[in-house]
Amino acid sequence: MTDETPEQLTPQQLKQAMKAFKKRLKLTRLDAESSLGGGPFSSGRGSGIVGIQPPNQYPREVWEKLVEQGKLRRVGGGLYELAQDPNAPHHDME
Repeated sequence: MTDETPEQLTPQQLKQAMKAFKKRLKLTRLDAESSLGGGPFSSGRGSGIVGIQPPNQYPREVWEKLVEQGKLRRVGGGLYELAQDPNAPHHDME
């Protein structure tokens, strides 16, 4: 546990953490999609992955601050997802 509180987090730290989160989410999705059995000429099925464990080089306070700001959402089990993710599967299409 660090002695850094959310009040001491700089906007730059939060921006870097958000960038790292998005990169990890993208790589996790690409990895899952590459192992779904679809070849390069397949229909390009999505992985369905929306929540991931955030990069551990940032303390939990960073992720909680991003939740507080409305940029991330907790999905349980230590996983987070983007609050507004254009690549997430849409289950509630009308």
